[in-house]
Amino acid sequence: MIPMWMSELSERSGVAVPTIKFYLREGLLPPGEATGATRARYGEEHVRRLRLIRALVHIAGMSLERVRQVLAAMDEEPTLDAAIGMAHTELSPEPASPPSEVSRTRVARLVTGARWRVDPDGRHGEALASALDAMDAAGQPISDKTLATYVDATAAIAKADLDSMGDRTRDGAAAFAVIGTLLTEPVMVALRRMAQENLARRRLS
Repeated sequence: MIPMWMSELSERSGVAVPTIKFYLREGLLPPGEATGATRARYGEEHVRRLRLIRALVHIAGMSLERVRQVLAAMDEEPTLDAAIGMAHTELSPEPASPPSEVSRTRVARLVTGARWRVDPDGRHGEALASALDAMDAAGQPISDKTLATYVDATAAIAKADLDSMGDRTRDGAAAFAVIGTLLTEPVMVALRRMAQENLARRRLS
């Protein structure tokens, strides 16, 4: 651990000193190494935890109580991939209503066919099944062939995401998952629209 004072911790993490003190009082940030009655030194683990908290609060829009629950749940996970999975799970809102059994079955079949190590009945699977229901209700059903294409494309994107993850510590990886997922979604939407426009122009010409 390379020790640093709170002022440097603030500079490294981008979090103001009063906010750091508040997180310490609330137990969201572990205490530093005491060097006196009122002073303490901090390390890289504090920088990573602050960046994760900032991502959950300012990018994911979570309340501090929700952040506390997420951090506690992540700290209980035994492995790095489980911690990343927990961070991702917390980003998926629960559907307003349960998805249909038809869409649930499609999602389960998709997961099995792609050999993905995910729970088709988990929050992500529920969100996907609900999205399929919404497309059916709008009169724009998505075919199995198109869905399979999406699976291949997103698998490649996910690989590129994880390959670019430099910090493989628990908090660093979780922050990467939160920030990367939320901030790159607009990039993916824009690229998809540009690609559709390009293809449409080529076909029409």
